[in-house]
Amino acid sequence: MATNAHVRTPVHLWIVGTLSLLWSGFGCYDYLMTRLHNADYLKSAMPGVDPAAALAWVEDMPLYAQVGWGLGVWLALLGAVLLLLRNRWAVFAYGLSFIGALVSLGYQLALAPPLAGADAAIYTIMPLVIIAVALGLFLYARVMEKKGALH
Repeated sequence: MATNAHVRTPVHLWIVGTLSLLWSGFGCYDYLMTRLHNADYLKSAMPGVDPAAALAWVEDMPLYAQVGWGLGVWLALLGAVLLLLRNRWAVFAYGLSFIGALVSLGYQLALAPPLAGADAAIYTIMPLVIIAVALGLFLYARVMEKKGALH
């Protein structure tokens, strides 16, 4: 017999949800500024890299990597909102976001030509950090769903 017992929302859900919203919000901002060809943003985000070269590098990404990037950032934002709303669909959104990050950043790590003037360590370490965070958010949301904190 199923019960409709109310599960108290753990404080860490609000913390993780808020931090995830900020993290993914920056990812969406980066995506938009790059897609809108904002040279000033690109100069500040990638010192030492010619903004025109950075835009050409992004535009040369295969379609699957570009789609993965979009899915990664926008579904992470949706996942954060759904997590804060305590909605079980956060698990699905974070899962697709993780897959998008793997596709896009996997391309960047394994197949993309180096970006002239870019700090090689940043372009190796940051994609790994992003993938790890995406996986962590997916796993966290899944645990919260199993504990009954998400409806």
